[in-house]
Amino acid sequence: MIIARSPLRISLGGGGTDLPSYYREHGGFLIAGAIDRYVYVTVMRPFSPGIYLKYSKLEHVELTEEVQHPIIREAIKQLDFRTPQVEITTLADIPAGTGLGSSGSFTTALLKALYAHRMRHIHPVELAELACDIEINRLGEPVGKQDQYIAACGGLTCFTFNRDGSVYVEPLRLSMDTRFDLEDNLLLFFTGFSRSAGSILKDQQTRTQESDQEMLANLHYVKELGYRSRELLEAGSTREFGLLMHEHWEHKKRRSGGMSNPRIDEWYELGLANGAVGGKLVGAGGGGFLLFYADDRNRLRHAMNKAGLEEVRFDFDFEGTKVLFS
Repeated sequence: MIIARSPLRISLGGGGTDLPSYYREHGGFLIAGAIDRYVYVTVMRPFSPGIYLKYSKLEHVELTEEVQHPIIREAIKQLDFRTPQVEITTLADIPAGTGLGSSGSFTTALLKALYAHRMRHIHPVELAELACDIEINRLGEPVGKQDQYIAACGGLTCFTFNRDGSVYVEPLRLSMDTRFDLEDNLLLFFTGFSRSAGSILKDQQTRTQESDQEMLANLHYVKELGYRSRELLEAGSTREFGLLMHEHWEHKKRRSGGMSNPRIDEWYELGLANGAVGGKLVGAGGGGFLLFYADDRNRLRHAMNKAGLEEVRFDFDFEGTKVLFS
């Protein structure tokens, strides 16, 4: 049996510039942080022939083409299982559709487990690219490359998305004090809304491909916010980074009418009135988690708890996708 895991992630600046519709023309940049909340995939060889899948559904089929789960089907195709006899199970610390990059985490964990099952090694960047190939090229999902890369590489990491499709990966150069400050004062609260990112990202993709000037100007500015976020964090100016998160959220909301809703806006304002310096909704928008940087984290926790929002506490993960057991 093989057990692999991939971390979920939070975006810290520049999110949205990792979509091919943008970076192929203008180049993209963002900062992401892998967190110690995970997607797990187990792979084993069952006694009986066939493909056995256990996720939110159960599947038992004989041929790869019969697999209903699109990512699993394409991953098995990619590794060219000529005589499929495999059982795949998946578990997650946090449900899908909550803005923490679970699809990219699942795909990288699945590929890592399948490679280990075949006794093959794969480099984190190669793993990320294979996951991107499945989601973006083979399945045509309107997603970017952030989730696959941060899941595979882990850490607090800067990604430069080049026009030719290549990705430059470098760690965010933080002091230990700054890292601990972020782990103490970045607070994550679940809004209770789960959603598919596809519709929001598809709208962004379409408008970017059509050279919509409002959308392009927004993404250009958000990319600059990503660069400014790196400067502030590497300088240890965490409170100023928190203020920049607020600016980032204000621009992010303008990209789509579905980015927020009255309840999320109400909770966000409640956070600002109760110890938060700034924050934003993590992921494509429309639901998932609110991420705040807090001056007074106890006051913020109390206010959010009173409003009915559950906190997910986290530290950063610096291992990326890995095999836990083989």
